[in-house]
Amino acid sequence: MTVTVIGRGHSGTRAISHTLSASGFFMGEPLNVSGDLLPPEKMYEACRVFAKYVEYKGNMEWDFSKVLSMDPTPEFITLTEEYLHTVLESESALKGWKIPETTLVYPWIVKMFPDIKYIHWVRDPRDCILGGHLTDDLNDFGIEYDKTDDVRFNRAVSWKYQREIMKATPEPKNVISVRFEDMVFSQDKTLERLSDFLGVPLAKIEMRPDSVGRYKTDEGTHMFDFFAEDIAECGYDN
Repeated sequence: MTVTVIGRGHSGTRAISHTLSASGFFMGEPLNVSGDLLPPEKMYEACRVFAKYVEYKGNMEWDFSKVLSMDPTPEFITLTEEYLHTVLESESALKGWKIPETTLVYPWIVKMFPDIKYIHWVRDPRDCILGGHLTDDLNDFGIEYDKTDDVRFNRAVSWKYQREIMKATPEPKNVISVRFEDMVFSQDKTLERLSDFLGVPLAKIEMRPDSVGRYKTDEGTHMFDFFAEDIAECGYDN
C-alpha cells in the first residue's frame, strides 16, 4: 500500500508524516525534520512543468481544465519518478511520501498514481498563513497570480490556490479528508478513522494544543474575504 499527503505547507502535515513513519510506513529517504522526502528539487521542477498548463484568469481564478483533461507530460513523469525513486523502488508493504509541493501538482499525481491512498490534510487558513513557507510566492513555482508587497496576502492566495486545486481535481478511488485541529483535539477518534481507511493501526504521537487558534492573538492580518467560503466548508468558526 502506498499513501501520500495532500496539504499546503504549514497545515500540520508533519504530524501525519510522523504518524505514518511511527506506524511502520517507509516514507522515503532521507527525510527532514518535517517528514518531507528529500532532496526536493525534482518535485519543484515538476511543479513548474505542471504550471505551464494552468491559466490564470485574474481575480484569484485559475483554469485547471487543461491539466485535468491532458495526461502528464513525459518530462513531468520523469521528474516525479526521479524524486520518488526511493519510495517507488522500496519493497516495503507500507510506504508513501509527504512534501507540501505535491499539492501543487495534485491532478497529475492522481493520474500517475490512481490506486494509491490520498490523505487530504486541512488546517484553518488563519493559522496556516502565520508562518512563512516556500510556497508563499506561487510565482516561484511558475504559477501566476496578482502578487503584492503584502506577504500575508501572498500567503493567503497560496492557501486559496491550493484549496482550489484540491477541489477541482476529481476524487481518486481512495481518499480521506482530515482536519489538523481534529488530530490535535480528537486524536484517538481521528486515528481510528485513518486506521479504518488505511487498514492498519496507527501510532499516537505527541500533539500540541497551542498550535491551534494562534491567529486569535496575532496582531497582523490573518483573515481575508476569500477565506470565508472555505472556512465554512471546513467547519471552522467565523
